[in-house]
Amino acid sequence: MYAVIRAGGKQYRVAPGDVIRVESMQGSEGDVSFGDVLAVSAGNGEVSKAGPDARVAGQIVEQDRAAKILVFHYKRKKQYKKLRGHRQNYTAVRITEIAFDGQKFTAPELPKKVAKPKKAAPVEVAETHKTAKAKSPAKKKAAKKAPAKKSSGKKK
Repeated sequence: MYAVIRAGGKQYRVAPGDVIRVESMQGSEGDVSFGDVLAVSAGNGEVSKAGPDARVAGQIVEQDRAAKILVFHYKRKKQYKKLRGHRQNYTAVRITEIAFDGQKFTAPELPKKVAKPKKAAPVEVAETHKTAKAKSPAKKKAAKKAPAKKSSGKKK
């Protein structure tokens, strides 16, 4: 099951559970509905043109900015160089439902994230390491060599 929708001047092929990045939707929070559905496939291999009752619903996951794109203008032999950067705003939307002709296809629910409890360092392990270091035999230092005799440099 998938649908083709138009959002922000672009077309996207979406299925329930997909996360898509559309151009920034200003002032939108929570649930979003895409009414401009171009085509729908029920999963049997046939693609049909969507009617006016077709609807795709989604939930906003995040609003952020994409990675920086560098735009470099250059003209050879003219000492002309210009460097500009650009970051495009986007809204990430998770598709939750596709509805048309009285049929509804919904995405499976996401499992709730549970915070893992922090583990305390076991006291027994720390003590055994300390005792193991104390019991190990000390290494002997190497004997120092006697300094070399200096010659006076005079010939006899």
